[in-house]
Amino acid sequence: MFDNDDVVQLVTETGARVEHPDYTRYVDDVDITAVRALYEDLVVVRRIDAEATALQRQGELGLWAPLLGQEAAQVGSARALRPDDFVFASYREHGVAYCRDVDPTHMLRFWRGSTHSGWNPFEYNMTTPAIIVGAQALHATGYAMGMQFDGSDGAAITYFGDGATSQGDISEAFGFAASFHAPVVFFCQNNQWAISEPVSLQSRVSIAARGRGFGVPSVRVDGNDVLAVIAVTRAALERAREGSGPTLIEAVTYRMGPHTTSDDPSRYRPAALDEEWKRKDPLDRIRALLESAGAIDDDYLAAVQQRADDTAAALRRGCLETVEPEPMSLFDNVYAEPHPLVDEERRQFAAYLDSFEGTDA
Repeated sequence: MFDNDDVVQLVTETGARVEHPDYTRYVDDVDITAVRALYEDLVVVRRIDAEATALQRQGELGLWAPLLGQEAAQVGSARALRPDDFVFASYREHGVAYCRDVDPTHMLRFWRGSTHSGWNPFEYNMTTPAIIVGAQALHATGYAMGMQFDGSDGAAITYFGDGATSQGDISEAFGFAASFHAPVVFFCQNNQWAISEPVSLQSRVSIAARGRGFGVPSVRVDGNDVLAVIAVTRAALERAREGSGPTLIEAVTYRMGPHTTSDDPSRYRPAALDEEWKRKDPLDRIRALLESAGAIDDDYLAAVQQRADDTAAALRRGCLETVEPEPMSLFDNVYAEPHPLVDEERRQFAAYLDSFEGTDA
């Protein structure tokens, strides 16, 4: 299952459900009702992303990292998790956060600059966005080892992009996880581009092959196939829970938008490639599956769209109604106990703010 570079697929690009000798059994319970729920997840997640992008363009967010095109990779993997599993995210896992029941408004606080993070990680068993590229893989490995020492059968999962695999932190995490059989799933969303550089430039072999080099069993999956992603993630979590150690999943997908809202992909990416991947759209694929099963109609589509629009409206309302923090609150909750360095920084910053009194600044 983990020793070749064949790409696992359970739903074709035209929406036909197909068998796989190793992975079909992992989604035997995903009937057409479950597929309808997954389609709703995909639509809502895409709508959240579109609304947040619009808010950034309108000056309400400082930055946003779009996930357009990667919905199936995020929804599929997140829906395979148990509540007690712990997620270590990068800065693009808005779809995972949605599936972990994080209030979409809380996703924006970090990007609006109104908080140090966005939510309490222990409330949802999911960390807030990691900006240091690749660092979260080490955090996940350490947490997984702690779960192992505690005798828990839970697992950790960490998300990162293809570009992050060029960071030393990822290599160190692979090494530790393999050596100590840590119950961690490394989930790489290979969206083909590390900002402006194609994955072929940074890796002459597949991302999965790089994991195997560290002794981490690895699998490649069609990242635009939500059922296949559920299946391989469930298989990886099964290995982790039974004590067989880590797994690397390379979800082959495509970033249909910019790296962040400060990026212009048209400067480095051919339009023909975008068009090629649009034909592999993860939402269109599941819609085609539902249509072929006679499980979709106008009323259902309208209801799904209404939920997506309601979620987006609540997201916008929550963003615009955010109570911006007082400047001095920057120093709150840095440490659990008083700290002399923070006290001195607080004093200096207060003096700086006082220097503006009586001016127009």
